[in-house]
Amino acid sequence: MYSVYLLQCSDGSIYTGITTDIERRFLEHKNRKGGHYTSSHKAQKIIYTEKFSTKSEALKRESEIKSWRREKKLALVSLIKAD
Repeated sequence: MYSVYLLQCSDGSIYTGITTDIERRFLEHKNRKGGHYTSSHKAQKIIYTEKFSTKSEALKRESEIKSWRREKKLALVSLIKAD
């Protein structure tokens, strides 16, 4: 199982990634071992996740979300919170 996740950073920016283990990956980001971007933008919390059965599906969704402007990413997060 693969997950696409959105991570809020301390400067308010949003990082989008893919993993098979959300908790492990978040700890890597927190310890500044999880990617170049989050090593310079402190990871605060996971604000959104989606699960996929294949890596291919997850990579396509990650790419789609990464292409979005911040406002659209926040709208996606707020849709989930509204449920």
